[in-house]
Amino acid sequence: MSRPRHGCAVLLGLFVVLAGARGQLPFVDPSAVRSVSGQFIVSRVADDAPYFRKLPTPGDTNVVQLEPALLAVAAERFKVSVWQQLGLKSDATWSGKIFLVLRPTRTADESVAIRSSPFLNHWDYRVELPDVLSKTRYARALTAVLLLEIANRSARTDGHSAELPAWLVDGLAQQVLATDGEKVVVSAPAKKAGGLPASRLDQGQQEFDALATARQVLQNAPVLTFDQLNWPTEAQMTGADGGAYFASAQVFLAGLLTLKDGPDKLRALLAALPAHLNWQTAFFAAFGDDFKRPLDVEKWWALRVVGFAARAPGPRWTTAVSRDRLAELLSVPVEFRGASNALPAHAEISLQAALKSLSPAERDAVLQLKVRDLGLAELRLALPFGGLADGYRLALADFLGELKKPAKTSLVNKHATASRKASLQETLKKLDVLDRRRREAEARAVIPLPGTR
Repeated sequence: MSRPRHGCAVLLGLFVVLAGARGQLPFVDPSAVRSVSGQFIVSRVADDAPYFRKLPTPGDTNVVQLEPALLAVAAERFKVSVWQQLGLKSDATWSGKIFLVLRPTRTADESVAIRSSPFLNHWDYRVELPDVLSKTRYARALTAVLLLEIANRSARTDGHSAELPAWLVDGLAQQVLATDGEKVVVSAPAKKAGGLPASRLDQGQQEFDALATARQVLQNAPVLTFDQLNWPTEAQMTGADGGAYFASAQVFLAGLLTLKDGPDKLRALLAALPAHLNWQTAFFAAFGDDFKRPLDVEKWWALRVVGFAARAPGPRWTTAVSRDRLAELLSVPVEFRGASNALPAHAEISLQAALKSLSPAERDAVLQLKVRDLGLAELRLALPFGGLADGYRLALADFLGELKKPAKTSLVNKHATASRKASLQETLKKLDVLDRRRREAEARAVIPLPGTR
């Protein structure tokens, strides 16, 4: 079933990009504050109901209270950080102006609206945002509009604005917060000292490893696949998944930056967006040397995730948790209908059943994910379940043809090698043997009952 196109509103209700709006942006408030480069113009909407204001809780370090003068400074710093990630010099020229309009906050989940508007030979942008919001939404809004400004520099003003992938916006936003958070988040004074406002520069501890927080989150949460990153749910984009989406997006983006000419390719992706109807075609045009199709991205991503987790896998799971976790990994969720007009029912089938019943495309997609997740789980499973997970992983990888095997000796070239996929029957036999070993391990394992030692 085809997925609905999100277009520029890919970030759901969290912020909306209204691309292609015609005409010049509204007249600038004379009291607006201009940033040092002149690119950012910050103004505030008058508060007509001050008694209904939603103010931050004192001491809440995850909330930013915005003031025009401070935001003009923070936005410039944020721009420099984004540009550095993309390999742009801090003194590079820009094209479109960005109008930041603060409005009084009434509720905790107010949206951020971004509008792209063509004007003469370039595009300008208007960002309406509440003056109290979380760091994540603040960083996402600034990242999105900065990426749009870069992408639309070569876009025709009689065409359409660029469509940004969600993972690029959120991954880069998290990377900026991790590397330069204490410089790019400047909140309004929350208290007074000696009768004077005490300005606060956000002092979140900066780690040497920019992915330290992401690593900690992903120790106990499943890493999203490339396909899942392409279509995040609203719950994931609000952080209701424990931050797994944000962490996955940041690690994915960081991985792309480490590829050969990674920053150059990301800039090429941005430049190509306005000329493509969807960002996927622009992505494969920019990263064609690395990926030819989505499956290539999934394979690369699976290897990177395992290597990333191996650096700090976290503590070993208990025997009971290891047993249950491995059993969960070895089952495949499916949907079936008892009749053509019946509602779909959900069930769990074994790997063997999946190998025999799923279509080749569905089967390979499932097995790729299982190979990755088994490799991740192996790092934390208690013995002997870790060794069993490795056995299952190798069996599935062998079936997919991802293990190199020496070919039979050639009369022409005695040193010739070739890769050969294990047959379905060979793989089924291997899985049956592993299942017997797993049942024996479960029987031998001494797992205390809850509340006992």
